[in-house]
Amino acid sequence: MTAPPLAPANQDLTALRQQLRTLTDRADLTALVDRYVILLDTQDEHGFDDTWTRTVFTEDCRLEFPVGRASGLDGLAAFHLEKKSRFARTHHLASTHGIHLDGDTARLRVHLVASHVHHDDGPDPGGRFDIGGHSEGEAVRTPDGWRLRRWTFHLVWSAGAGPRPGPAPSALRASQPQPRG
Repeated sequence: MTAPPLAPANQDLTALRQQLRTLTDRADLTALVDRYVILLDTQDEHGFDDTWTRTVFTEDCRLEFPVGRASGLDGLAAFHLEKKSRFARTHHLASTHGIHLDGDTARLRVHLVASHVHHDDGPDPGGRFDIGGHSEGEAVRTPDGWRLRRWTFHLVWSAGAGPRPGPAPSALRASQPQPRG
C-alpha cells in the first residue's frame, strides 16, 4: 500500500524546511571559515593550545599550504604557531565563500588575502609579505557542528620578502600562473 500524496500545504512546509536547513548550513559553514581566519590572526591572544583546533577541524584533518602540510589534530596548533611566529603580526581576509552542500558534506572555496608584517629584527624590518589566493576544502557535519576535514591554500600572487626561515619567495610563488611569452 502506498502513502497518499502530500497535500500542497505539507509539500510547501517540507520545501521550507529544506530551504531553512540549506540556509542554516551555509551560514554555519561561512562562520566556520571566518572563525578559522580570525583565529589565524588572534590565536596568540588566546594561547596557542590545542583547544581551538577542535572548534575548526576534524580529528583526521589534512591541511596543505605552500609553507607546509599537517595532518590530524595532534600538533596542529603548534604547526600554526611555528608558521605565524615567522612574522610580528598577520591580517587575513576571507571573502566569496563558495559552498556546495551534499547532505552532511560540503565543498568549499574561499578567496583569501593576507598581510604578514616582518619582525623588526628580521631581514626586512617592519616590511610586509602580502599574498592572495584561494582555499579549497571539505567540511563535514559532526555532533559538534561543521568541521573542516581537508583544507588547501593555493597561492595566486605574492609581494614582498617571504617568511624567514622558510622557502624563498620564488619557491612560494611556484604555484602562481606563469606569464606566457
